[in-house]
Amino acid sequence: MIPKALALEIVTPDKPIVHEDVDEVQLPGCDGAFGVLPGHTPLLALLDPGELWYRRDGAKTSLVIDFGLAEVLPDRVTVLVGLAEKPETIVAAKEAEVQASAERDMKQAKTLDEAERARVALVTAQMRQRLAGKKT
Repeated sequence: MIPKALALEIVTPDKPIVHEDVDEVQLPGCDGAFGVLPGHTPLLALLDPGELWYRRDGAKTSLVIDFGLAEVLPDRVTVLVGLAEKPETIVAAKEAEVQASAERDMKQAKTLDEAERARVALVTAQMRQRLAGKKT
């Protein structure tokens, strides 16, 4: 029997962000965005920074997420990410500063670890800038 809804849980290291039943979820997978409906085949997926959205009773809600992991089951989607926030809370000008700083850090990196940390900060700042102020 196909479930009527998905139990969506989005959790960051700081706190749980979302815990509700939804009709549909779209996630930014590392191989491209993918949608999940009730009854989906189980899978584990790596997530890239981007927009995660879900729909409940026709209302769509968007969140900006960072790198993470999603566990998809036929009746549940659990998302573990470093960051999850509503796009309208992001200040684009601040993210432009973070992006410029990350670009400088990448050029000045002395080790692969430093370069990777700067790359992650850059990708996250670019994603947050792109989605800043977007209506949910």
